[in-house]
Formats: sequence, C-alpha cells, structure tokens
Amino acid sequence: MATLRTNPSRLKEVNDEVEAMGCKVIAQWALLGDYDFATILDAPDDKAVAKVAVALGARGTLKTRTLSAIPIDEFIGLLT
Repeated sequence: MATLRTNPSRLKEVNDEVEAMGCKVIAQWALLGDYDFATILDAPDDKAVAKVAVALGARGTLKTRTLSAIPIDEFIGLLT
C-alpha cells in the first residue's frame, strides 16, 4: 500500500506483469474490508495462476486467495 500511495500506477504495472506471465486481467476492484483488491484472471490452467501467485507473493507485498471457477455449462456437463 505504501508503494501505491506514492505510485498509484504501480497497480497497472503489476497487471502488465501478470499478463506477461500468461494470464489476462479480466476485471479488478479496490475493496474496503478484509481484502484490498479483487482481481478476476483468465488463465490457461491452474499452473499459470500458481506461477503468478508465487511470483507476486514472493515479493512479500501480496497475499492471495485463489478460487478456481468452472463455467456453468461446463459444470453441468460434468454432472451429466
């Protein structure tokens, strides 16, 4: 947060780094509460998301909560 206070554009720079690691930032919100930001990524697989989480988490400035999502039609197809 200290970095964002002095350099707000850093958030967009990190998004560019995420995209360079193979994930696309679909949407992002600043939050009030227990979490600072919510970011929706599109990734080719869980391994790509793990790479992003480890790379950003290793800096010591980020803690992530990762949730995997399955499109509803695909989910229904798994059940039938």
